[in-house]
Amino acid sequence: MKKIKTIIKLNLPAGEATAAPPVGPALGQHGLPIMEFIKAYNEKTKDLKGQVIPAVITAYEDRTFSFITKLPPVSEMIKKALKAEKGSAKPGRDSAGKLNKNQVKEIAEKKMPDLNTDSIEAAEKVVAGTARSMGIQTE
Repeated sequence: MKKIKTIIKLNLPAGEATAAPPVGPALGQHGLPIMEFIKAYNEKTKDLKGQVIPAVITAYEDRTFSFITKLPPVSEMIKKALKAEKGSAKPGRDSAGKLNKNQVKEIAEKKMPDLNTDSIEAAEKVVAGTARSMGIQTE
């Protein structure tokens, strides 16, 4: 059993990660092989280009690493559902769009494995809360 040094969480563009920040500095400070991670990450996420895919990297004391990828952040899923570039510049005042109940439920169902709940209702509340903070109305 290898001894874990640290865990690094990064949100990276799928299939297009580079050694530029945030990857280089985050891995470099722990002495991990940057290009090795980038090649593995890009290979694993090449079919999801255009999305932001979080990676959770476990760094070991012998300077090796392992990583898992998660689903895109809820905010990215909401923007994709609305075909929007970004949320509102002034959430609470200006609306950037509206999500219907079906869209909220669909996003919640997709994101369930990454959320710390087993209840679809709670997952829908997480999605609705994220939408609200982006200035997007929900039904």
